[in-house]
Amino acid sequence: MAVMAGFIAACQSKEEKTPATEATSIETKTLEKAEVKTDSAYTDGMTSATARPNTVSFNGVIVTPPQSEATVAVTMGGIVRHASLMPGQYVQKGSIIATLENPEFISLQQSYLESLAQEEYLKAEFERQKTLSEQKAASMKKFQEAKSEYMTLKSKLEGAQAQLALLGISASSLQNNGIQTLLEVKSPISGYIEEVNVNRGKYVQAGEPLCVVIDKSAPMLCLTTYEKDVNQIKDGDKVKFKVNGLGNEMFTGNIVSVGQQVDPVNRSIKVYVKINNGSSAFRPGMYVTAQIEK
Repeated sequence: MAVMAGFIAACQSKEEKTPATEATSIETKTLEKAEVKTDSAYTDGMTSATARPNTVSFNGVIVTPPQSEATVAVTMGGIVRHASLMPGQYVQKGSIIATLENPEFISLQQSYLESLAQEEYLKAEFERQKTLSEQKAASMKKFQEAKSEYMTLKSKLEGAQAQLALLGISASSLQNNGIQTLLEVKSPISGYIEEVNVNRGKYVQAGEPLCVVIDKSAPMLCLTTYEKDVNQIKDGDKVKFKVNGLGNEMFTGNIVSVGQQVDPVNRSIKVYVKINNGSSAFRPGMYVTAQIEK
């Protein structure tokens, strides 16, 4: 009899759970599984879709700004007699990286010294003829001749001095130390040597680049965005990025320039970023992935 009473009670309890109650219970469990809240977005457990606000992402490379890169060339050609250039080698500003030999270089120095020696005499003669002319003790013709010779020589002297300055030779150094047989090529900035184009015995034409010196102490990012995203970015925006080969370490920077020219082929625009927390491991050309940090 007791067994029968228990069986009836169990049946009544089961019947009390209406279809509506069971549907509500199932729906609640489904929603709990479907929505997983994270720190930054809701993720749909069934479709893996996220309710995250759209962020502008970029690809790009590390670059050096124009003022941090120097192409080393000479204004006078010559045969390379010495060159200690190795890609990746660090050089200080003003250090000699190559020497060139050219007879014209010697002739230019000689011409300057000869003109300098004549200047004192012609200047004195000019002043003498000027005084005599003012006193009516000499003809105006002699004064004009003396003036012409002096001014011609002075112009020649100044021209030779300017040419020597372009070659890195100061007038005072030439007067004190005499003629220099080899033209010294010096690094215009401190940095790392790249793109070496010379070797001993090669004749280098005037204007031909010998190498490139890169100062990577203040690198930048050159990123690529597209015209559909250009209205979402502006100067000053903070950017976070990762560098290929440096793991998951995050770096930051700020946009300093947004290009105005749209590439006609892929509709891309260049964006330049100043790096805030760089690394000595950065090298120009390294690939980066970045996004604006809101």
